[in-house]
Amino acid sequence: MPLSYEPDRTAPAAPDTPAAPPASVRSPEARRRTALPLTVGLVAALAVLALASAGVGAYTIPAGDVLASVQHRMGLGGAALDRVGESVLWNVRLPRVVLALLVGASLGCAGALMQGVFGNPLAEPGVIGISAGAAVGAVAAIAFGLGFLGNWTVTACAFVSGLVTVGSVYLLSRSGGRTEVVTLILTGIAVNAFAGALIGLFVFFADSGQVNQITFWQLGSLAQATWPKVLAVLPCALAGLLVAPFHARRLDLLSLGERPARHLGIDVERLRLALILVVALLTAAAVAVAGVITFVGLLVPHLLRMANGPGHRFLVPGSALAGALVLLAGDLAARTIARPAELPLGVLTALIGSPFFFWLLRRTRRKQGGWA
Repeated sequence: MPLSYEPDRTAPAAPDTPAAPPASVRSPEARRRTALPLTVGLVAALAVLALASAGVGAYTIPAGDVLASVQHRMGLGGAALDRVGESVLWNVRLPRVVLALLVGASLGCAGALMQGVFGNPLAEPGVIGISAGAAVGAVAAIAFGLGFLGNWTVTACAFVSGLVTVGSVYLLSRSGGRTEVVTLILTGIAVNAFAGALIGLFVFFADSGQVNQITFWQLGSLAQATWPKVLAVLPCALAGLLVAPFHARRLDLLSLGERPARHLGIDVERLRLALILVVALLTAAAVAVAGVITFVGLLVPHLLRMANGPGHRFLVPGSALAGALVLLAGDLAARTIARPAELPLGVLTALIGSPFFFWLLRRTRRKQGGWA
């Protein structure tokens, strides 16, 4: 049974204080009025958190000095920091901040697209195995020492492996022309297990140096962020993030069902193939530089859907903004909670995302009265 976002009408509001309609049943005008302040709030929070993340660490840099250094580099006045401060800010902190923004935006946007393509809110690249599949390609490139494309080799291998994985999950999950959420999750479990076995096999044949790199993929981290890595992931991330919003209207029509969407002029199969390609591109870009970071694509679209409804015109770009915000906050927490040690980012997001996923399953099962 497909999941829905219908409001709970079991507890009516008091006559003298009528309750505001939930986001899922608000008019388009009301949603637009909510979307604007949400967008402004996300952008403002991103700016503040990025500024804080650039200054917080073992070597503290005041926010004013960060802004002054950035203005100086852009030729807008300001002043340069001392030699150590400039090196820490521009060679360590800012590459990490930018990489967190790109990876978080990619995962958040990919999650929103996955949920729209498969028509259920439990779809997410990590949950159904796309992230693990893309990691297999990246780990294989590391284990076998591939370098046929230079710095682009790992990204290219992750992209191809992610594309094969998402295609396999999609085909294996379909039955009778539709995809059921339970089948989707069970297929993802199998794909994750198979991907884990392949990664273990590559670890067996890898040397100690390669094992250390593979461990980075499995745990997920932004600790090795550099400007070359930012430049390597930037084209893939930007391409996917720029293309995704143009499919928002078609996703809204697809949410009505395959048959109504076809009657409204939507080529459903072509739309799904195009969005699967975008999801694989975004996920591969994230996995190629940060390893496997799960649950961002599951949690972020849900929070925005609860706040502004299911319309993809805001949900897709909003998920990119919120995903960047969540991952930037997670990375800041990962490197400050256990200072001077650093927690793996992928472990931290799983610790937070797993209880949310469990709550979502319980909530869905309670509303539907079971899975039957």
